[in-house]
Amino acid sequence: MAKYTREDIVRIVEEEDVQFIRLQFTDTFGHLKNVAITTSQLEKCLDNQCMFDGSSIEGFVRIEESDMYLRPDLDSFLIFPWRPQQGKVARFICDVYKPDGTPFEGDPRYVLKKVLKQAEEMGFKANIGPEAEFFLFDTDEHGHATTNSYDEASYFDLAPTDLGEDCRRDICLTLGQMGFEIEASHHEVAEAQHEVDFKYDDALTTADNIMTFKLAVKTVAYRHGLYATFMPKPRYGVCGSGMHTNISLCTLDGKNVFCDENDPRGLGLSEIAYSFIAGLMKHVKGMAAITNPLVNSYKRLVPGYEAPCYIAWSASNRSALIRIPASRGAGTRVELRNPDPACNPYLELAVCIAAGLDGIRNHMQPVEQITDANIFAMSKKERKAAGIESLPGNLKEALDALEEDEFITDVLGEHVYKSYVAGKKAEWDSFRTAVTEWEIERYLSIY
Repeated sequence: MAKYTREDIVRIVEEEDVQFIRLQFTDTFGHLKNVAITTSQLEKCLDNQCMFDGSSIEGFVRIEESDMYLRPDLDSFLIFPWRPQQGKVARFICDVYKPDGTPFEGDPRYVLKKVLKQAEEMGFKANIGPEAEFFLFDTDEHGHATTNSYDEASYFDLAPTDLGEDCRRDICLTLGQMGFEIEASHHEVAEAQHEVDFKYDDALTTADNIMTFKLAVKTVAYRHGLYATFMPKPRYGVCGSGMHTNISLCTLDGKNVFCDENDPRGLGLSEIAYSFIAGLMKHVKGMAAITNPLVNSYKRLVPGYEAPCYIAWSASNRSALIRIPASRGAGTRVELRNPDPACNPYLELAVCIAAGLDGIRNHMQPVEQITDANIFAMSKKERKAAGIESLPGNLKEALDALEEDEFITDVLGEHVYKSYVAGKKAEWDSFRTAVTEWEIERYLSIY
């Protein structure tokens, strides 16, 4: 059921003295964009008549086909709590449409909507619970980001060791004002690393919430004189930031279909859940360029820092790529542990859900779970005997795997696939040809 009507929006804008409205959307590579309008343009906005230049957005369209329209999702309306209380600023999350009135196939939100429609046609609704980690670093005298911090805390530590506690508290309070239900917040393993978890929701709402969450975290951190980064591995020698993604499927009337108390394997999982796991495992290599989109992402996915790098699943083993948390019944879910918070959440959720649905359609079965073995400590021979393969080791390998997985490229659609791969290949080439400080320190004085 809709949360807001057109009349509700007009009334709230007037009653709350909203003066500016930001029309937000997300580009191919997961960057939040916006066009700001004054409330004098509200009726035009609600009539879906607000236009922008799509050729200015990386990965969208060429200059000769640049006109795009922003259609606001009325249920996404909210007032930013950090802006002035007189002349307030609100936002809509928007879908991108072409001048002929059809959805723009390069809009990441549209890609996710297509997958969710397929799920609905199969009788399923997807719920998602993300666990996004981030670092809080000091800024320099110009307000620019650094990787410096006096925070020496570790997992679950308290103040005064945890120097980010006050900022994290304000992040939670701000998100609460924006309608988030915060379930937990705490200091993470690495110095200056934090996690704030909010309640699961349907997949589209969650993808919207991830984008809003990152904006709120960065905004509140800036007000504390800090810089929040969702870069996967900003520091060498410590754990990187992940975004474990908890996925469950339910019937259209809300019954969890991953749970089966009579599971003959004794794990309390349904055949649908096992097939969903198998689909994820089949396509996880092809998805990696989406779930782990940066050159830097693969500095996190290495042994020794708690991030998964081998393709295995388990109902108990935290070294596995896919973990089944202990909760059963309505809480039964699959946790995919390799995604990182730099990903485009619309594309990430689209490929993850689609991969699982592919497993269900084709009645796939996963290999045996890894119960108590530490996968990181296993030898290459032992992993091979157990059927455990590795995730791509760098962005180039991930792009190759994406190009080889026709199912995942079809999920993305031709427009997104081509523009995404072209952008990421350019990123890889830039990295491949760069001369780094490591090389200078290693070689300059020797050769």
